[in-house]
Amino acid sequence: METLLKYFPNLSLTQQNQFEALLKLYLEWNAKINVISRKDMDAFYVRHVLHSLGISKTIQFKPQTQVLDVGTGGGFPGIPLAILFPDTQFDLIDSIGKKIKVVEGVSSALGLKNVFSKQMRAEYYSKKVDFVVSRAVTHMEAFVPWVAKNIKKEQRHSIKNGILYLKGGDLSAELKEFPNAKQYALQSFFEDPFFETKKVVHLPL
Repeated sequence: METLLKYFPNLSLTQQNQFEALLKLYLEWNAKINVISRKDMDAFYVRHVLHSLGISKTIQFKPQTQVLDVGTGGGFPGIPLAILFPDTQFDLIDSIGKKIKVVEGVSSALGLKNVFSKQMRAEYYSKKVDFVVSRAVTHMEAFVPWVAKNIKKEQRHSIKNGILYLKGGDLSAELKEFPNAKQYALQSFFEDPFFETKKVVHLPL
């Protein structure tokens, strides 16, 4: 939590309490349904919460923005972003039912009114959204066809509607087909060595 407050000093008391409650909730759920490795739980706030919030360093979602989190797993990046942006609607989907059970349990315990979750493949999601977020679910080449149909045409933000993707490593080969993709290095925002190769990729659609 100290790390989180270092980078996000303006959190409300409600937000601070929600972020603080996350670790206990995920420890409890992880004991029942293993969604986070034990090694990652030891660095939970850096590797999961702060990593998810890296998206907020590239964009500030306006109220009533609609965001889809594809392949959310146990709720990342969707749940930390939903805490940070309480006036933005987040739909969290995953093809694995037990992972969605964790998302439902955590979001309910936190009292998050802006989170909807469902077991579903991205191909079958039909709503229109401003942005799709995800955390290294698959290669961009496979990912784009799943979600291109869901992006709204009306623009409301300083960056164009599209995909905001958390990825690591050298992405030059993967993004060769997407010359309009922009990479934001998370080490520019966060000091921890974990972020040395981590990026947010914005692909306008």
